[in-house]
Parts: sequence; C-alpha cells; structure tokens
Amino acid sequence: MIYQQYLPSPALAKYIRCYWSLESTGVSTAASKDRIFPDGCMELVFHYGDLYKKYHTEDTAGVQPRSFIHGQLTSFMDIEATGRTGIFSVRFHPGGLAPFTAFSLEEVTDIYTSVRNYWGAAGEILEDNILNASTHNERIAILETFLLKKLVGMPSYHPAIEYCVHHIARHHGNVNIDQLAATYNIGRRHLERQFIAGVGLSPKLLARITRFQHVLHLISTGTYRNLTGIAHESGFYDQAHFIRDFRAFTGFNPRQYFSDNWQLARYLSGEI
Repeated sequence: MIYQQYLPSPALAKYIRCYWSLESTGVSTAASKDRIFPDGCMELVFHYGDLYKKYHTEDTAGVQPRSFIHGQLTSFMDIEATGRTGIFSVRFHPGGLAPFTAFSLEEVTDIYTSVRNYWGAAGEILEDNILNASTHNERIAILETFLLKKLVGMPSYHPAIEYCVHHIARHHGNVNIDQLAATYNIGRRHLERQFIAGVGLSPKLLARITRFQHVLHLISTGTYRNLTGIAHESGFYDQAHFIRDFRAFTGFNPRQYFSDNWQLARYLSGEI
C-alpha cells in the first residue's frame, strides 16, 4: 500500500487535519480484515478504487458507499477490501466538520452516511467531480472550493468547544472536564450537550481516545521501557485502567498489538 498525506490550505487548516490517499500496488491478493481504531476525527471518504466492506458483527458486513462521511468511532471497526484500493479522504480535526453542516454530529457517531444523503444534490456533484479527477491535487482543489463555499453563512466553532478540543489535545487527554467547563463559566452538562452535537463525542470520551492515541504514538516511536512505563507516561492511574481502555478501543490487550502488523490501522486511524 502507498499512503500519502497532504496539508490543507491555511483557510481550512483550522478545520482539517490533513487530506490523505491510500492506493494498492501490484496485483490484488486475497483480502483480509483490517482493524481501525478511534482517533477523535471524522472522515470524508471517496473510493475511486474498488469498494470496502465494513463489518457490523464478526460475520456480517455491508459494502460502503462510493463516497461517505464516517462519524466518530467509539470503539474499533473492521473493514475489508473487495479488490484494488484507491481512497482519497479528508480527516477533520475533532469538531472540524461541524461548521460545514447543519446536522448534529451525534447523528453519525459510529456509522457512515453517503455524501449524497448528507449534502443532497451538491454532494452528488462533489462525488462525481472527485471520482472523475485524474490527480490528488485536482481532488484537493475541488474539495477546498466546495468546503470554502459551505463555510459562508454557517456558524463557526463554538468557542468553548474549540478551547476544549485544543486543551484536550495539548494535554494528551489528561484533563479535568469540570475545570474545562468552569473556564467558560458554563455547566458541565451544557458543555457536554454542545460537545456531543459539535464533535460527536462527549469531552470525557474524546479525552480517553486522545490519551489512547498518545499511547499508540509512544509505542510506535519506542519512547518507553515497558507497558507499565507507557501507562504511567500516558497518565493512567494504574496498568489495569490502561489495559481496560486499550482493549475497549482495539479489541485486544497491548501485548497482542505488538504481535501483529497494524500498519493500515495506523494509516486510517490517524496515528501516522
């Protein structure tokens, strides 16, 4: 697989973490399941290659649309290629999709919805233009024109949500939600309602996912001595809490993570 990332323009950098592409090389081989982990981001995905299947249970899967928005993940997700991979996607910052839609992002948490359903006729035109483009630079130009037009007249980030997202990221998820709410002199429940609508997750769950992603970063860079050291470095109370969260977001314990090659999961979960 060839994975590449592309930076957004300055006008959209506040909302978009990156664009990315994934392409298979050579002749397609027998397909196998790949596991995707939560990363706190939402994706706008276009399959210009063959489609992927998403597993709803261990043995039941549905074929993804040609283009779709996937909401926040609260746990792992299994997918499987059906042939040649060709994917181009927008990875939004947490809350970054909200200014481009009038919907509550809670509506798409853990599910996907086609671009045509999400944006109607405009989404249909966008899909056709992206799939007919011949280069990724053309795709980026088409997407940026579309998204910048969507920004006009739409509400911007709620300042409390924007502050909390940045604070959670800066502290690798080790934050006190009550203190965050007090910073803006609003109640925790009100903050949570705003956050779930604008991010698709509660601030507490986003913090847990952010801390988990920091764990994956420490593992990938080798900046640790052992699993106990990772748990301590990441701010877990003890190793039991560390293993509980790791299992919740991956489906297995940390030692199992070391035993397999999870390169595609790192690509698609935003770890790289």
